[in-house]
Amino acid sequence: MHPAFYGCYDWHSAVEMHWALIRLLRLVPSGVPGDDVQRVLDRHLTVENLQIEAAYFQTRPGFERPYGWCWTLMLAAELVSWDDPSAQRWSAALRPLAEHISGLYLQWLPRATYPSRDGAHANSAFGLVRALPFANLLAASGDARLLDAITVCALRWFLDDAGYPAGWEPGGADFLSPALTEAELMSAVLSPAEFATWFDRFLPELPESLLTPAVVSDPTDGQTAHLHGLNLYRAFAFGQLAGVLTASDSRRAFLADAGRRHAEASLPAVSGSDYMVEHWLAAYAVLLLGA
Repeated sequence: MHPAFYGCYDWHSAVEMHWALIRLLRLVPSGVPGDDVQRVLDRHLTVENLQIEAAYFQTRPGFERPYGWCWTLMLAAELVSWDDPSAQRWSAALRPLAEHISGLYLQWLPRATYPSRDGAHANSAFGLVRALPFANLLAASGDARLLDAITVCALRWFLDDAGYPAGWEPGGADFLSPALTEAELMSAVLSPAEFATWFDRFLPELPESLLTPAVVSDPTDGQTAHLHGLNLYRAFAFGQLAGVLTASDSRRAFLADAGRRHAEASLPAVSGSDYMVEHWLAAYAVLLLGA
């Protein structure tokens, strides 16, 4: 059923780790076993394999919505934007699956009355913001439907949010921050000035619980291990938000410091830890370090 994306605990993790391999091969080819990576990707990302993956969604359109969807489009965007012969071959093979998932977004978003403010796979804001790079590429080629749908939905869901209770985070199995995924998405769909106004209203204060790295008491427990991902996602999001705020904004220093502490807390766990961490956490490390 899944001849391309397998080998991890779950389908979306396999997609994430394929993305991580390709991003590493693109950015730091001397830092990875390039020949081995190339052989694996050549074996997995074939036209035949990806046709089978796309066919799976034909009969199961809600499969992996939105988390697996957005990582598939992240993978597609990485390949489309890389001017490399192998990448372009893999991109062409992946294109039918990416286009099908784009179509699923277009069907789903107008019907999604409310967002999921979840700390894990169901998080709606993460499902939109990770799909944006591919949506932007489609728009640049003349098809703005996905970009428009994401923008309209983000504004409908989140524009009026104020006084978000970020002090309630984290949950015990979070690998995403509901507050920061929403802020990251809005920073991407609003102008810098509009975002600054929105962010002041959304998070008038930065609670200590949001700025303090989560404690991972048992990395062998799949749910507790999620908190390593939360730390790395927070570090990434803090950097993204600091880059949008003006140079005079005092929050930039707080965000930069919090990002450094979160990264230090969980980057050592990317390798040499437990399988419940290692089958996916590298993707979040690459998201952070390759930003």
